[in-house]
Amino acid sequence: MCNLSNFYYIMEELDLIVESVKQDMDSAIKHLDHAFQKIRAGRASTTMVQDVMVEYYGAPTPINQVANVSVPDAMTISIQPWDRTAIGAIEKAIINSNLGFAPSNNGENIILNVPPLTEERRRELAKQAKAETEDTKIVVRNARQNGLKELKKLDGVSEDLIKNIEADIQVLTDKYVKLCDDHLKVKEAEIMKV
Repeated sequence: MCNLSNFYYIMEELDLIVESVKQDMDSAIKHLDHAFQKIRAGRASTTMVQDVMVEYYGAPTPINQVANVSVPDAMTISIQPWDRTAIGAIEKAIINSNLGFAPSNNGENIILNVPPLTEERRRELAKQAKAETEDTKIVVRNARQNGLKELKKLDGVSEDLIKNIEADIQVLTDKYVKLCDDHLKVKEAEIMKV
């Protein structure tokens, strides 16, 4: 009876390791998607400015908490602050965020014109997307390494069982690396589309 409970304990530990690796890899893909949202593909989108932090009453505040951000057309982002005194702080935050926008305001709204992408800029953005993808692959491989280290820490587990779990982790790794490549292909096509 004691052996059986030990077996279940070991199997549960192995499942937890694999699940932890899978969660880390899922997080890496979510991070990649978020990074890709910030890489603009020629069309205006509210996600382009979602990470801009505005110094509002002495505290860094996300732009969407101090203003209404909208996209009136494919080449314009409109930012309407709820408090008109925040216009200067929002403009400063946009300029400091290095997004490449020159904000203009009419006293009530801030307008960001999204210029059409040049061929050179498209290539730069494609390189940026590729770099994000490579970083994500590194995170996926690190998750694999961490899982393998956890496996080695377990005592009383047969070598065959360890090899099977290592193979499962490698299958997961291959799947997530391919997923990174698939996401990159879609993003590159979006960026290069004129």
